Amino acid sequence: MLVIDNLQYTLPMTTCMLKIVIFWWKKEAVAPIIDMIADDWMKVRKSQEKTTMIARAQTARIIIIFGYGFMISGWIVTVILPMLGHSVRYLTNITDPGRPLPVQTYYIYDVTKSPQYEITFTFQAIAMFLCIMPYTGIDNFLSLLIFHISGQLDILNNRLMHLTMSDIANYNDNLRSCVKDHTRLLRTIAVVEDTFNTILLILFLYFGTLFACYGFILMSMLTDGHHFSVSYLPYFISVVTNTFGHMCLYCVVGEILAAQCDRIHYAVYCNKWYTLDSRHARNLILPMAMTNKPYYLNIGKVFPLTMATFCNLLKTSAGYISVLLTTRNQSKS
Repeated sequence: MLVIDNLQYTLPMTTCMLKIVIFWWKKEAVAPIIDMIADDWMKVRKSQEKTTMIARAQTARIIIIFGYGFMISGWIVTVILPMLGHSVRYLTNITDPGRPLPVQTYYIYDVTKSPQYEITFTFQAIAMFLCIMPYTGIDNFLSLLIFHISGQLDILNNRLMHLTMSDIANYNDNLRSCVKDHTRLLRTIAVVEDTFNTILLILFLYFGTLFACYGFILMSMLTDGHHFSVSYLPYFISVVTNTFGHMCLYCVVGEILAAQCDRIHYAVYCNKWYTLDSRHARNLILPMAMTNKPYYLNIGKVFPLTMATFCNLLKTSAGYISVLLTTRNQSKS
């Protein structure tokens, strides 16, 4: 139980550092995507396209606000409770001083005295806040990219649906423009997938481990007849809500991207090609073949980022909870 109590701090901080290192390593690949987003906003020609892009951007903005709100609320709980003299740990460690701190570790000086305690407390609170910013910022940047790409795919879908209703004389030019935009978006998706697949793998391992640990703590307390302390309960709820919400966010944006890519295929398929000349109609064969392949963000280039994968992860973590409970019962007997 003490190992699990320590993992709730070491896992998020280690994950945050790995995310920063990987994202910094991939910064040269991500920079052109930001330029592409700026160009897309500058070249908007129709009010309908602008409305679509604004709607997607507002959705991403709401997600970003909620993401930072949940993380800040967890940070406030973690900082305020020790400030009031309440520990947010399930068990006390042999390294815990007499006065509680947000993060427990080994100290080379006496932190129970002033002003060492106040200085240590302040630096730990600042360090936790600095971990929150990149941890949530990289996740929100992924959602921003996906919603922008989804908006562009939605605009492309509308153009393909009305392709045969446009000027027949410019049909080939309009189709060529659609193919170029679709190719550009597919390349962008490939860059996003290459940038985030390792990060997503780390996050899924982190979530699976933390979910199993917290599930083990919860089931142990229920079976032993114990209850959460008043100080530990808000911390437990905030951490579980943050972790679960972020993992749902990853899988939801992955589902949205896959659905938008499928809509492009059906837009080409449902086009009124039979009203066109055979020379124009056969030009739809290659776009139809290219859009037939489903596109997903991958978790470590192994699993697709979908809600089905998330549910499988929950089932696997629940299985490990059962293993931990069985091991504990056998050790007691």
